Amino acid sequence: MTSPALPADSGSAPSRRELNKAATRQAITDAALALLRAQGPGNFTVEDIADAAGISRRTFFNYFGSTDAALASIVHGFLDNAIQQLRLRPADEPLLESAQAALTALADPRAVAPLAELFTLTQQSPLMQHSELEAWDHCRAQVFDVARERLGASRGEQEDLYVHALSGSIISCGKAAMEVWFNRRGPDLSPASLAELRQLLIDSMALLGTGFTNPAFLSASRSS
Repeated sequence: MTSPALPADSGSAPSRRELNKAATRQAITDAALALLRAQGPGNFTVEDIADAAGISRRTFFNYFGSTDAALASIVHGFLDNAIQQLRLRPADEPLLESAQAALTALADPRAVAPLAELFTLTQQSPLMQHSELEAWDHCRAQVFDVARERLGASRGEQEDLYVHALSGSIISCGKAAMEVWFNRRGPDLSPASLAELRQLLIDSMALLGTGFTNPAFLSASRSS
């Protein structure tokens, strides 16, 4: 079971009410993931999750609109942590360097474990894949906001294009890293496999930063 996700740091300790809400949200997510492991996507209901989490159906809907939304929150959790690390980077640092450093800051490969497990468990569920895409799109919007803040309010049309293209590219690279990892490792969630996923996420940002220069082509050019 992962630690409850708390609200973003506002400079003061979270209240008891905030802690209780975070704990309830985490209990729902943990219950949904446990049911997904045991029964597979689409084979359990909101009522099943509520029972497993020890809450009422009504309480469930105070937090999530569906079983898929509860599961997609796992993706949101990892991506939100990455965005928090991104916002901690120096404002004058190139955004791609910041994105790579933000992923590197998530030093423990186990940080990507919930994201990886959900990805492996939902590959045969188009509905769950759609929910994951929505989570990634939410992250794209946050990357967009960070990039826009760094450029300031006086940006022109070209800067707008830059921000849209860059934020979309960062998210596309992240999803590509997930797909490559799954093609290589399948459902393997060993520490070595999770470390490889984390490195692929970092490398995908580096690849974007080099303009997608082909490493094999570079090696051939140096030897010729």
